[in-house]
Amino acid sequence: MKFDLHTHHDRCGHAQDKIRDYIEAAIAGGLQAIGISDHSPYFGSPEDHAQPLIAMAKSEFPRYIEEVLQLKKEYEGKIDVLLGVESDYFPEHVDVYRQEYAKYPFDYIIGSVHLSGGVSIFNRNRWKNLNDMQKIEHKEEYYRLIAESARSGMFNILGHIDAMKGFYPAFSDIPTPAVNETLKVIGESGVAIEINTSGKTKDVGGWYPSHAMLEQALHYGVEVTFGSDAHIPSRVGDDWEDVSKTLKEIGFKHWVYFKNKQKQVVPL
Repeated sequence: MKFDLHTHHDRCGHAQDKIRDYIEAAIAGGLQAIGISDHSPYFGSPEDHAQPLIAMAKSEFPRYIEEVLQLKKEYEGKIDVLLGVESDYFPEHVDVYRQEYAKYPFDYIIGSVHLSGGVSIFNRNRWKNLNDMQKIEHKEEYYRLIAESARSGMFNILGHIDAMKGFYPAFSDIPTPAVNETLKVIGESGVAIEINTSGKTKDVGGWYPSHAMLEQALHYGVEVTFGSDAHIPSRVGDDWEDVSKTLKEIGFKHWVYFKNKQKQVVPL
C-alpha cells in the first residue's frame, strides 16, 4: 500500500495549487491514501492571520476542514483522503491548540517544531558567530522541544525531526546525547516519526531524518511513516519506493499511517 501523509496547498501562502490537485496527483502516482495536512493557523496569536506566508488564517481553518471532508466523500472508492494538519508546537499555547483540534474529526495530527529559541529552524543566520558550545545549546533546545511535543499527547506523528539541518548541513555533526535521548522518549510515547523527503529541496539534500537517526529510531522502537511534505502536486509520493527500500535495509519490518487517529500497520 502506497501513502503520503504530508501535503500542503495554497492556503498556507507558500505552496501551490488546490487540495484537489494533490489528490489527483496521488491517484496518478498510484497511491491508495493521501493525507492533507496544511499548516495550522497561529492559534496563540490575537490576529486572525498572523503569518500569511507561513500558515492559514484562523477564520480559514473551518473551511479547510470542510473542503477536505467533502473531497473525502467525493473520492471514496478511488483513494482514501485523510484529514490531517501540520501543527506547530508552542508549549505556552498547548491548551489553546488542543481545544481547537478537539472540534474536528482529524485522522491524524503532525507535530512539527519550526521555531526554536524564538528563531526559525530554517534561518541559516542563527548559526553565525556561535562557538561550539553555543551550537550544542541550540541543538539541545530544538530536541528538548521535540521531546516535549512527543510527551504532550497532542500528536500522532512528529514532522521532520532533524529539519534544522535544512540550510545548515553541519547541524548533523554537532555532538550531543540529546538526539538519542529524544528518540527514546518518542519510542516510549508511541508517536510515529515521518521520513520526510523534502530535505532534497534544501541545501542539505536527502531526507529528514538522516539514515543514522533512522537506525537509532529502530533501536528505540520508534514507528515510522512517510510524508513528502509536498508544496507542489508533482512532489506527492516523492521517493516513496527509495524510502521503502532503505527502511527494509535498515531493518524495519513495517511502517504506519493513521485513520481516525488509529494506527494502520503496513508491511514493508
